Amino acid sequence: MAKDLGVPLEACHMGCTLSVSTEPDLPAASGVDRRRFIGYVIGGTTLVAAADLVAPVGSANAAIPSIPQPAELYDLNDLLTQATLPTSNLISIAVHEDGTASFALPRMEVGQGITTSTAMLIAEELELPVGKVKVTLAQARPELLFNQLTGGSNTTISTYTPIRVAAAVARSALLDAAAIALGDAVENLVARGGVIQARDGRSVSYGELARSAASPSTKRVEVKLKDTSEFRVVGVGHKRVDARDAVTGKKKFTTDLQVKDALPTMVCRAPTPNGTPKRLRNKAEILRMPGVTHVAKVDTGIAVRAQTFGQCIDAIRAMRVEWNPGPVAGLSDKDIVAKLRAAELPMPSLPDNPLAELLEADFLFYFRSNSAMDTNSAIADVRADRATIWSGLKSPATAQARIAEALGMSASQVTVNVVTAGGSFGRRLFFDGALEAAKISQAMKKPVKLMWHRADDARVGRGHPMTTSRIRVLHAAGEVLAFQQSNTSVETDFRHGLGDIITAMGADLPAGLGNLGFAETVFALTQEIPYNFGVVLQTLVETEERFNTGSMRNIYSPDTRCANELVVDQLAKKMGKDPYEFRKSFLKNDRVIAVLDKVAQAGSWGRPMPKHMAQGIAIHKEYRGVSACLVEIDCRPQTVNRDIRDGVGGPRVTKVTYAIDVGLVVNPRGLEAQMQGGINDGIALALTSSMHLRDGHFLEASWDNYFYTRQWNTPPEVKVIVMPSDSTQPGGAGEAGVAATFAAVACAYARATGTMPTYFPINHREPLEFKVKPFVPPIPQSPTNGLKLTY
Repeated sequence: MAKDLGVPLEACHMGCTLSVSTEPDLPAASGVDRRRFIGYVIGGTTLVAAADLVAPVGSANAAIPSIPQPAELYDLNDLLTQATLPTSNLISIAVHEDGTASFALPRMEVGQGITTSTAMLIAEELELPVGKVKVTLAQARPELLFNQLTGGSNTTISTYTPIRVAAAVARSALLDAAAIALGDAVENLVARGGVIQARDGRSVSYGELARSAASPSTKRVEVKLKDTSEFRVVGVGHKRVDARDAVTGKKKFTTDLQVKDALPTMVCRAPTPNGTPKRLRNKAEILRMPGVTHVAKVDTGIAVRAQTFGQCIDAIRAMRVEWNPGPVAGLSDKDIVAKLRAAELPMPSLPDNPLAELLEADFLFYFRSNSAMDTNSAIADVRADRATIWSGLKSPATAQARIAEALGMSASQVTVNVVTAGGSFGRRLFFDGALEAAKISQAMKKPVKLMWHRADDARVGRGHPMTTSRIRVLHAAGEVLAFQQSNTSVETDFRHGLGDIITAMGADLPAGLGNLGFAETVFALTQEIPYNFGVVLQTLVETEERFNTGSMRNIYSPDTRCANELVVDQLAKKMGKDPYEFRKSFLKNDRVIAVLDKVAQAGSWGRPMPKHMAQGIAIHKEYRGVSACLVEIDCRPQTVNRDIRDGVGGPRVTKVTYAIDVGLVVNPRGLEAQMQGGINDGIALALTSSMHLRDGHFLEASWDNYFYTRQWNTPPEVKVIVMPSDSTQPGGAGEAGVAATFAAVACAYARATGTMPTYFPINHREPLEFKVKPFVPPIPQSPTNGLKLTY
């Protein structure tokens, strides 16, 4: 039932091994109890527990009318989860003498709430209050290989069973120690709330048992996990463990950290993306400016270190720099569109059926910013023989290796500390800020606290690539015979790999060939048409490597789903069917049908709407989860043309009803919050958020002119419905709210205006609705009128 992987004690952090190998979604082999596992109590001064799990690989059920697509049989989450198995034996839970438990999570908290859900899992199996579980973020650990990547909505899926088993092993060891201390049998004891009690009322706390429960040597034990019917913590809404610190300003982000002599540092960047500095013409003048201590040229620009960030901004604005132009200098949106069109491949021939009708559609999705609210930042202290980095990183082991390479050091000489960040949207899979900070610190021979200006992240940071999506559908007699979708995109950069340097180097093979392989794999393992639409084909072509891009939240799904759900509406119209009923009649999956039915009922699908207002409905299936969204949109002239200070008007989504089924839910409150964020993302992608490329410049420069969903166009009414599930395993939820919302808003807009949109967002147009900030200097003067604009 279990296999000892033979990890030596001396290779384990704090004397612990955690050996995990499981595929929790699959049926158990004959005679195997899926709640019974092997674990370890490892030698040490206080209790440290670990686990060892092995499960069989099952076969997928492909008994469906259409040939299944790859993502239906084996999706990106399966790949990411199985990649973690060989090194899952290297993470641990410890119980301390103060009665608390601790766990260094090899993932990154960016506001999605995984430190809370992880604490809940440990608290559940360990029988400890959530408040006594301390979850921190692990440093970069290259020995974890693929097991330190935060992405693909995979954290809870891949850690759910290993964490529970390790906690159960710890509980078992505590019970054994309590039996000795209380002079009673284990079966007569009850563990609850960090205390173990005998039938006669005598009790002993976990803290009192921490040392006696520890083992002088590693021993193998068998534990049985709780049945889901016994859960008292998991599945019950819990406030975030860091909520109070977040709202009171006590929560520490990278720029809040106080590292000795790490002074504020910023970079003067080229006016075009990826331009490089020739020389700073007035270096002596800049060094004489108030507060300035150091100036250094690096490959990304001219860095300045000063006593305050305000002094850095003043220095950058005073710099006179000669630049080498970037590789996209002089290009505009229309040039990139033309390049994408030229790269589009012919779509395969459809069956020759004289009775069939052909429906074709063509969509364009413009560049979008991948900036997070917490700007790109890092602290670096580089010495002659070592370096220490602090930053928000989703692939810290890759960052460690690349930073070591840039500094001429070995990875063992570079310590990378993972810091909580405010948002990511895939942005922090890359480590641009950390690498840049390390180079600057080495050049200046001083510690630095680097902060990117918001204009930096918008104009030269990473974005979601421009994409075209062409669809052809053959239908006859009320049936869909074939559905083809072909996406052509600017390259999506996957050179962070799967969180390790090996796959990162593979993705970085010459001529984009390595990255293209990653892109095609990710696309195939995430995209599917969940309808019985005959012969289904979805393809991806990527071209144009000159832009800084990344895996923006939900990667390929928002654009792909928006395009095909708009076409689904057109098919329903062609066949004279209601959009909701049409979807229901063609959907393959009962879970998708259930969420579709739920939003139709809860959102009052089909209710009368005023002229220029309409409902839209859409579904999405990905990462073992299913979702449906029903929105109502107001496109009336008085709404579209409303005056908004420093913003854009346009249509407003007035109501959203969202249903989500991700299987077992660890924290319903956290899931609801995730969906609310994803809903606003989807609205932004449909209506307002994009980057304009003109003459080699991205015009947007901060949140005041990059129009993410704001207070004035956030729906007044949002209802998130978490569907009941009998599943014993969680699905992916971090990105689930985006695609269905984007598609539903697009469908609602088409019905309200009577015209199907063909480019997104719908306000990406000329003339611009904002004043463009200058490119030289590259960052604007800090505002001085903020108090005048408060309410």
